Amino acid sequence: MFTIATWNINSVRLREGLVARLLQEEAPDVLCLQECKSPVDKIPLTRFADLGYTHIVARGQKGYNGVAILSRLPLEDAGDRDYAQLGHARHVAARLENGVVIHNMYVPAGGDIPDRDQNLKFGQKLDFLSEMRDVFHADRPTRSILVGDLNIAPREDDVWSHKQLLKIVSHTPVEVEHLLAAQDAGGWVDVTRQDIPQGLLYSWWSYRAKDWDAADKGRRLDHIWATADIAGAAHGSRILRPLRGWEGPSDHVPVMASFDL
Repeated sequence: MFTIATWNINSVRLREGLVARLLQEEAPDVLCLQECKSPVDKIPLTRFADLGYTHIVARGQKGYNGVAILSRLPLEDAGDRDYAQLGHARHVAARLENGVVIHNMYVPAGGDIPDRDQNLKFGQKLDFLSEMRDVFHADRPTRSILVGDLNIAPREDDVWSHKQLLKIVSHTPVEVEHLLAAQDAGGWVDVTRQDIPQGLLYSWWSYRAKDWDAADKGRRLDHIWATADIAGAAHGSRILRPLRGWEGPSDHVPVMASFDL
């Protein structure tokens, strides 16, 4: 069995201490980080290695984006893809010794206006998702886990108000349609919702809220998917809401799951 966590850390160097605290308190076997905002050689790997996370596969860039997979289990680099040809560090893959491939994804946020004609970033987001769909359709994945900040809350109970967010980027019908098409093309199972099928679930709360906890205007933007051949081995899904209240937090919290593999 192994446990996996995914967390948009919003600067791994700024929040090095929070990552270390998570590794000590929760001790996932694998931690996938997004929005590291750091070249790989500037990620504080020594501190993480001292906590037992001696294996890393990462792609970085200065100041923006960046994805990293930290692991207590041996990993081998399984490559990356420049989705939508943006030149961004938004995907990296690693293979565990048991053959399971982990994809760590950071889908573009898409700006504020949900119209590709008015907003280049929204078009890039849709193109990124369309290429995910095409890649999975052309080469259907097996024994794979996909995690990350997918920047879309697909279900009505993945947001605080379905009606009020229908025209807000991250919950618009066109984005949900694109995400579900990519999910369907790969035969991916939403592990979190397999384990927690009902009820409001959030992994992100805006920094703009004076009291995020009381207002509770959240969205489930962070996901763990598994291919159908191993989804049955998944269990124990959790969203670590209390971490949003840690000092100097990311606006996202980790999502976790276990796999009997």
